Amino acid sequence: MPKTNVKVKLVGEDGNCYAILGRTKKALERAGYKELAEQYIKEATAGDYDNLLRVTMGYVETE
Repeated sequence: MPKTNVKVKLVGEDGNCYAILGRTKKALERAGYKELAEQYIKEATAGDYDNLLRVTMGYVETE
């Protein structure tokens, strides 16, 4: 279960790690989760691509 109910579309979108980071951070901020967005960036960039995806799915609902 993600930490928020924010939805981010990943399927059919650019799978580049920077695109995922940017899209997710922007969605969190737009929903009012500015501090959580900063925490997300720290966690998501602390590992490899699989870590990025795992952390992203832990913060937002992915489509």
